[in-house]
Amino acid sequence: MTPTEQLKEEHQAIKLMLSILEGMSQKLEAGQVVSTEHLEQSLEFIRLFADKCHHGKEEDVLFPAMEAAGIPREGGPIGVMLLEHDAGRGYVKGLGEAVARYKAGDRRAASAMMENARNYIALLTQHIFKEDNILYPMADMRLSPARQAQMLEEFDAIERERLGPGKHEELHRMLEHLQGVYVGKA
Repeated sequence: MTPTEQLKEEHQAIKLMLSILEGMSQKLEAGQVVSTEHLEQSLEFIRLFADKCHHGKEEDVLFPAMEAAGIPREGGPIGVMLLEHDAGRGYVKGLGEAVARYKAGDRRAASAMMENARNYIALLTQHIFKEDNILYPMADMRLSPARQAQMLEEFDAIERERLGPGKHEELHRMLEHLQGVYVGKA
């Protein structure tokens, strides 16, 4: 497996979470109550798996390797991806604040949750498309097999350090449970 194949595989899990967020948003829009535990689990998945782990691999390993191979950060695709990562963090922060208000009994926070969730979904959907179809092929063409093998080792270290033992599997089990509740079986 190459580094970009691993990142694309992670994108599948992130896209499933986006579907779960949409399912939650539809329930809220219909005036139904969504479990605060499920909302918090979704935030945990996004913050740990999507941001700390996946975006960490990109920001700390892939993007610097691409820059070293001559792909510019400023004015290029790497800079755009970094801006989108920051925009996504803003939506997740807003979602987290709204979830805290919702958990405290403020049902009006549902509209803020839906807005931030749907903005995040829209951003990440097109972001993932650009990475899978533009950025990652550029990396595959520019990075040597030796550098890619080294990157996989660095990816493993990030996962161990930022998630810890067994957390990756735990997050995926949680994702499967939430899929059953908000999306249905694939």
